[in-house]
Amino acid sequence: MNYYSRYFEPEIKASLKNFPVTAITGPRQCGKSTLAKELITKNKSKGKTYANFVYLDLERPSDLAKLDNAEWFLNAQKGKLVCIDEIQRKPELFPLIRSLVDEWNRPGCFLILGSASRELLRQSSESLSGRISYKRLTPFLWNELLMNKRGKHSMEQYFSAGAFPRSILAKSREQSFQWRMDFISTFLERDLLQWKGFTPVAMGRLWRMLAHVNGQIVNYSSLSSSLGISSVSVKNYIELLASSYMVEIIPPWFSNLGKRLIKAPKVYIGDSGITAALLGLRSFNELSGHQVFGAIWEQIVLSNLRGWFPGAEICHYRTSNGAETDFVVNINGNIYAIECKASFSPELTKGNYLAFEDIKPRHTFVVIPASTGWPLKPGIDVVSLMELLEKLTIKF
Repeated sequence: MNYYSRYFEPEIKASLKNFPVTAITGPRQCGKSTLAKELITKNKSKGKTYANFVYLDLERPSDLAKLDNAEWFLNAQKGKLVCIDEIQRKPELFPLIRSLVDEWNRPGCFLILGSASRELLRQSSESLSGRISYKRLTPFLWNELLMNKRGKHSMEQYFSAGAFPRSILAKSREQSFQWRMDFISTFLERDLLQWKGFTPVAMGRLWRMLAHVNGQIVNYSSLSSSLGISSVSVKNYIELLASSYMVEIIPPWFSNLGKRLIKAPKVYIGDSGITAALLGLRSFNELSGHQVFGAIWEQIVLSNLRGWFPGAEICHYRTSNGAETDFVVNINGNIYAIECKASFSPELTKGNYLAFEDIKPRHTFVVIPASTGWPLKPGIDVVSLMELLEKLTIKF
């Protein structure tokens, strides 16, 4: 499989030069290991390569065994860049890493990779405060596919196959679908075993239920009744899916408007292709006629926003009187309203305009799956996905 450059490569390289520890987090199979190996074996910046490095994959028994006496093994790597993949499997390493980086006193000591969220890793790595820089890698962003011209990737393919590299780069639609089904099975039957209090059967049923209500306000009571477990358990299951990047929980946007806000979060499946697989939809044609089609476009926009602006606060807005917009995004203190329309001729609703009046954003964007957009009204632009990135990073 050819290597595809990633959007945040420059930031990760800079982090390796400035921090003792760099952490790359993101879902399994999103490309963390491929990116890390590319950086440490082929980095030509300023003529430097990481000739002295050691790579440990903690899913490999032989590598895991090397850390039976972790202090001795890691101390012997002084002067090298130590890359540890799937570090959430051995969180007791963090205090040792802190001790070693303080002793070695240089940048570029450790590159750690994890398929658990930054928040989850932070619980184990509090002692690394001030020594570690976190970077989140997502499955392919749309601009990453466009800037790597080895293949012609269509928006229709991005909808149905999703953004995981081995899915969208598969040689056939059948191979892509089978990879995603295997990914789901592996998570439920193997990855879930590292967490206590969760069963594969219940998690699988919940995951598929969430695919059917993708992008909707979460109703814990309804899900609880369908699954035959408590609402607390449903919430815990969803939080686990979120902590492993399988779903995104989008909180409501609160303000002092005096409005009767819908205060429950929305939940999105983390990838459009995984959503399609959970629903048994094998092609774009099958997907385009399904009720979740619009929500999948929202998810695609959300995933790209999350990848482009990892520090942004992303919320949804809905009131009891019908005012609503998909996302309210706070980027460096600037508030933007973003409405997603899976149509080449989008129409805004009365509820959308009511929401824009309530929020009073710096600018409003209506994102459509086309290549170009147009000005709609003062303060409101219809934009493509790429134009959204350009306008948020340059013009606005």
